[in-house]
Amino acid sequence: MEHIRNFCIIAHIDHGKSTLADRLLEITKTVDIKENQVLDNMDLEKERGITIKSHAIQMQYALNGKTYTLNLIDTPGHVDFSYEVSRSIAACEGALLIVDAAQGIQAQTIANLYMAIEHNLEIIPVLNKIDLPGAMPDEVEDQIVKLLGIKREEIIRASGKTGEGVVKILEAVIERIPAPQGDPDGPLQCLIFDSVFNSFRGIIAYFKIVNGTIRKGERVKFVATEKEYDADEIGVLKLDMIPREEMSCGDVGYIISGIKTSKEVKVGDTITHVARPCDKAIEGFEEVKPMVFAGVYPIESEDFENLRSSLEKLQLNDASLTFQPESSVALGFGFRCGFLGLLHMEIVQERLDREFDMDVITTVPNVSYRIYDKKGEMKEVHNPSGLPDATLIDRIEEPYIRASIITTTNFIGPIMTLCLGKRGELIKQEYISEDRIEIIYDIPLAEIVIDFYDKLKSISKGYASFDYHLHDYRPSKLIKLDILLNGESVDALSTLTHVDNAYGLGRRMCEKLKELIPRQQFEIAIQAAIGSKIIARETIKAVRKDVTSKCYGGDISRKRKLLEKQKKGKKRMKQIGSVEVPQKAFLAVLKLD
Repeated sequence: MEHIRNFCIIAHIDHGKSTLADRLLEITKTVDIKENQVLDNMDLEKERGITIKSHAIQMQYALNGKTYTLNLIDTPGHVDFSYEVSRSIAACEGALLIVDAAQGIQAQTIANLYMAIEHNLEIIPVLNKIDLPGAMPDEVEDQIVKLLGIKREEIIRASGKTGEGVVKILEAVIERIPAPQGDPDGPLQCLIFDSVFNSFRGIIAYFKIVNGTIRKGERVKFVATEKEYDADEIGVLKLDMIPREEMSCGDVGYIISGIKTSKEVKVGDTITHVARPCDKAIEGFEEVKPMVFAGVYPIESEDFENLRSSLEKLQLNDASLTFQPESSVALGFGFRCGFLGLLHMEIVQERLDREFDMDVITTVPNVSYRIYDKKGEMKEVHNPSGLPDATLIDRIEEPYIRASIITTTNFIGPIMTLCLGKRGELIKQEYISEDRIEIIYDIPLAEIVIDFYDKLKSISKGYASFDYHLHDYRPSKLIKLDILLNGESVDALSTLTHVDNAYGLGRRMCEKLKELIPRQQFEIAIQAAIGSKIIARETIKAVRKDVTSKCYGGDISRKRKLLEKQKKGKKRMKQIGSVEVPQKAFLAVLKLD
C-alpha cells in the first residue's frame, strides 16, 4: 500500500489540466501519445475543447529504486460539472492545483480548492503554462502564496506543452501525497465514484477500495440497494480496462458483475462481501441538487420509452442528471429533467442525440420555487403549469444564490451594473491582489439561469470568472406569464417571472415568436398574458391568395361574393387549423437579448 498514490487534477476552465495529464502519461510511458487530450475520449469534449467527464487512469513510475502506482483522475473545470470534481476528490488523498501563469487565480480554482481542503487532501500547487509570452509567474505565485499560506518553494513551475517541470510534479506526488490508509485484511469496503453502461457487458462500476481485499468471482453486495452479485471481472483502468485476479486496499479500478438495470447502481454506494459484510457504508458524498429544470420531450410520441431508457443510461455516466415523468398539453408525454446549469443542459441534449439517436424538444428552463398557500402549507413547483390558482397563494419564495465573481479592477463598474440589473444585492468586495478583486453578490437563481454567464464574459472581455452555490429562499413578487397562440395557451412557453420584468419579457417573446413561427393560410394572433390580462400582442398575417384575379370586367358584386366566401373559409380554417411551433422557438426564448 505504501507504493500507491491516488491524486486528482483540479483547476479553472482552460488552465491546462488535460494537457498536463497527457505529459504525465507520456513521461510514465503509460500511453503512446498520438494526439492531444488523450483522456477526453468523447467527441463532444474534443470538439469543444472542454472536459465533461472525469477520467481515471493508472500509471507506474520508478523513483529511488522503487516502483510506485499512481492513480490519476483528470477532472472538468466548468462550474456546471463540479459534481464530477466532488466525486473524484472523494476517491483521492491528494490534488494537483493547477493555476495558469498568464491568468492567475480564478473563481473556480478557489471553489475546487475549498472542496479539496474539506476532504483533507494534500494540495500540490502547480504553476502551468510558464512558456507563454504573457506569463506572469512571480505575480501569480504571490496570489497562490496568499491563498494557500505556503512557502514559495513549494510551488512547482511547469508547462504541459513543453513538458518542463513534469518530472518534479511526479516526484512531489510521491513525496508529498500520503499513501492510502486502510486495513487489507478487514471487511471489504469499496466506494463507487462513477459508472458507465456497456451494451455488451452491462453496467461497469468504478470504485476505490477503502478497506479489505476483493478477488475475482467473489460474491459481493451493494449496500444501498441491498442487491447481491458475483464479481465476474475486476481490474484496473489504463486507457483500456486491464483485468486483475485480486485487488487490495487503496486500489482504484472497475467491477463487472452483469448488472442490467441502471437503478441498481448508485454513485456514492458501498460494495462489500456477502460472507463478511462491513458494519456501515462509507460516508458517501451528498446528493446533488439540480439548479435548472426543463422539460425534455420526444418529437415522436412513441419514442417515450426509448427516451426513458436513454436517460437512465446517461444518468449512469452523469450522476448529476435527475429526471421524472411529466406530461404537457402541447407536447404530450416527456420528462422533467434537473440540470446543474445551462451548459450541462446543452451537453445532455447533445449526448442524447449523438449517443442514443434521440431527437428531443426542450422547454424553457426554470428553477424550483416554494409556494405557500393560505393554510401555510409549502409545495415545491418546478414547472409554471403546476402553479396553484393565484387566489390560493399566500406567498412565493424563490431560490437565491451566493455568487463570487473574480475580475480585474477595470471591469468593476459594468459587472456591478449587470448584477444590479439582475436584482442582485452586494454583500462584500475584497482585493485578492493590487488589480484583482472578488465581488460577492446574492442574486435570484432565476436571473442567472439563462444568459448571465454569457453577458458576464462579454462585458469583462473574458476576464471575469464566476462561481456560485445555493444560499437560501426569499419571498418574491412572481407572476406567471402565459403565451397564447390564437387564444390557446402553449404551456411549454409559459414562465414564472418577476413583476418588474413581465411586460418587457412578454413583448420580446411575442416579437421573437412572430419571426420564428411560419406563416399559415390564416391569421395567427400571438399574445402574452398575465392571468386574463393581455399585456402584448403580435399578429402573423395570413398567406394571401388572390381569388379575384379571374374576375375581370363585369359587376363588382361577383368579386364581393368571392371575397365573402374566402373570408368564411379563413374563419373556419382558423378554428380547425393548428399552429406548429418549431423547436427553434422554444430555444429562442433563452437568447432574447
